[in-house]
Amino acid sequence: MNVTSTKDPRGQSLVEFALIFPIFILIVVGIFDAGRAIYAFNTIQNASREAVRLAIVNQNDNAIEAEAISAAVGLGIQASDVVVTVLEGDFATGGSGTCAASPDIGCVVEVAVNYTYTAATPVVGTLMGPIAMTGQSRQPIEFAFESP
Repeated sequence: MNVTSTKDPRGQSLVEFALIFPIFILIVVGIFDAGRAIYAFNTIQNASREAVRLAIVNQNDNAIEAEAISAAVGLGIQASDVVVTVLEGDFATGGSGTCAASPDIGCVVEVAVNYTYTAATPVVGTLMGPIAMTGQSRQPIEFAFESP
């Protein structure tokens, strides 16, 4: 009895695809989440720059926080995430110096925007966990003014 056996290659291809597909999807989603993390980091850096540009001519904390919030598009930054600090000219914190009492020309204003990034997908989020990001900018005060 002569039996010819023919092997069907479709079964092997299906098994190989089933093994590779989840890894491929994880890589694609990881690239997507990495892109979102880079966007968030660039956005908070830009928000701190925009807020410090306002702070060098207007030392009103509420206006500075509002500027940072409006510049951080899509991240949901709150006023509590924006930290405005007035430093002495030598970058010491203005605890007891003249810059603590009334910010004036020669003082340095620092704006820090804090954000916690979490990945959109649960698998990547479990692997990476939440990432704390801070965008920080410093500029010397050019004009002593506080809007009402």
